[in-house]
Amino acid sequence: AYDESGQMMMHLQAGLDNFDVFVRALGIGPQIRPMRYDPTQPIHARYVVDYNFLSPEKGREIVAITKIINAFFRWEVNSCEAILKDGLLQPIDYANACPDMHLTSLHVNFPWVIKSLLAWTTFCVATDRRMRLDMNTQAYFDIADSDMDYDEKLTAYEALADAYFETERFNEFSHTHLAHLDEEVWDFVQTPEFDAILQGIVRDKFPPHEHDQFIAHYRGLIWHWVDTNKPA
Repeated sequence: AYDESGQMMMHLQAGLDNFDVFVRALGIGPQIRPMRYDPTQPIHARYVVDYNFLSPEKGREIVAITKIINAFFRWEVNSCEAILKDGLLQPIDYANACPDMHLTSLHVNFPWVIKSLLAWTTFCVATDRRMRLDMNTQAYFDIADSDMDYDEKLTAYEALADAYFETERFNEFSHTHLAHLDEEVWDFVQTPEFDAILQGIVRDKFPPHEHDQFIAHYRGLIWHWVDTNKPA
């Protein structure tokens, strides 16, 4: 394989077997959604409905790692895959700048995608935020070369990421101008219009003999989200 690759750049990646948890975190601006992922399942069943699969510490770590990677490379939308094995969280694939955000893949996570994309794009347009193309890599390298331990470095990296994404400003904007968004999306996914979208997507993705099965399947998952995410 090496000889046949010629002048092509190849990436050699070691497999990690017998892992404890496979996590895929989707990032939209500073908003990060960790999701349990099972790569052995068909694509429509890979995202597992499990909200407590990481400890608070590991949950915070994958959120920080994903946000840091996205800010470092200036990716406004990206997903990061990581393996948790023997207490160690290891990113294994973190360059997915056009990640899977399809309803039939993400199901219970799909309303979060709607809200997060709408919130981030609204913030960027309303505040005239411009994505920076220059990469402030030296600031990250200085942290890497310091004597700080891992947790301290993670905190310092995340501060750089939050500065890039203007996280504090975004959160304030969302609280002030988008406080109704959770309720609006919660209402929307219960409408006939959303159900028609769901049916159309299923009919487009699955063979005819599976339409009824998967329409019922995804309706059930969406209603599970509705039941567990009623706005306060």
